[in-house]
Amino acid sequence: MATEAGRGSGYLDILRAPHAARLLAGTLVGRLPNGTGPVAIVLFARSEGGSYSLAGGLAAAYGLANAVGQPLLGRLVDLKGQPRVQLPAAVVSALGMVLLAVVGIAPLPPAYAAVVVAGLFTPPLEGGLRALWPSVLGSEDRVHRAYALDAVAQEVMFTVGPLLVTLLVALQSPAAALVVVNVLGVLGALSVVVSKPSRDWRSAPREAHWLGALRSPGLLALLGSFLFVGIALGSITVAGVAYADDHGDSSVYGWLMAALGLGALIGGVFYGARQWAGAPERRLRVIVALLALGYLPLILTPGVVAMTVLSGVAGVFLAPALACGFIVVDRHAPRGTVTEAFSWLVTTFGVGAALGTAVAGPAVELSGTSASFAVAAAGGFAALLVLLATTRVLAVPGRSVRHAGHADNSAYSSENDRNAAVEPGFSSGHRA
Repeated sequence: MATEAGRGSGYLDILRAPHAARLLAGTLVGRLPNGTGPVAIVLFARSEGGSYSLAGGLAAAYGLANAVGQPLLGRLVDLKGQPRVQLPAAVVSALGMVLLAVVGIAPLPPAYAAVVVAGLFTPPLEGGLRALWPSVLGSEDRVHRAYALDAVAQEVMFTVGPLLVTLLVALQSPAAALVVVNVLGVLGALSVVVSKPSRDWRSAPREAHWLGALRSPGLLALLGSFLFVGIALGSITVAGVAYADDHGDSSVYGWLMAALGLGALIGGVFYGARQWAGAPERRLRVIVALLALGYLPLILTPGVVAMTVLSGVAGVFLAPALACGFIVVDRHAPRGTVTEAFSWLVTTFGVGAALGTAVAGPAVELSGTSASFAVAAAGGFAALLVLLATTRVLAVPGRSVRHAGHADNSAYSSENDRNAAVEPGFSSGHRA
């Protein structure tokens, strides 16, 4: 059982570690273009006189290119190191968005080419940070707690980022917002790659294989589950808009999304501030089951106040699911593919969110708002079914070796070692 002092100082302990706060902040700033890209593209396209269909098409092209680029760039990071990939990719991605701001949406081919370049070359900073944590923090329990902190920070970024874009649009213009956000992204990536942990990090030697990280059955099982988690979250975006339209007040959508984000923040903070024991694969099944159950009451679509509360409850288990998913990825990624593996999780989750958005729209038109929230619940339970169906596959971690980058860190033990340190998230008295 963790001591009370340990629980209370867990996050501060991580942020006080050399380089930790800088790496976390730099990664979040570096990922601003990714977190705000679709919103910024839509606002820019509309300001240029483009239709909603055109704006959505450009945003979709950006998202699809991003989904393709993340695992490919992640593999390059594992092979070539972080500075040689992350910073050049950030610069090229930013140039793509600047090109869009300069040429506008007419003619269309350059506009689509610009967003594809921007998406394809978005640097895999998210996966890169998780690959760095072991060498920065040393012990396994601190690394796992950092995963939870990372998930919480993402919720903040995806809340603050769109607000920053709308502020820049109000003060200057949509084109200025595109440029400023992407310049900040390059500066964030630069802050990360010039740090000593990033410069020193090297992936473990890897077996040459065209599938890379995808040759791990456990990783494939996890990706299948998180595809449906993404579907659940993406469908809520559309369902929330439909609910707000039903109540004749567009601000209701903001309240629902804010409650969802607040719930995720609370859940992530609680998850990472405690010590939990037990296999993370088993723990993930419990968390995803609770996540799915949290979406069910939304189908009732009660009044605004009750719906806002239910949205907060529905968000509580999202950040813990992501944080626990990071641990499982780390345990099942083949040796030398950790950045690529994390990038695949980001890609799969994003593709799932896009699919959820696509499915929820027709659900609203055919059967009403409740049906779109039912899509979210169905996605949650489908994610759980995948985890249950692949229990045996997930029971055997893919690697039994120490991570690259911590040869000097004797305190750190492989996450594949089931006798390793207790992990943040479960106290020894509370096993999944």
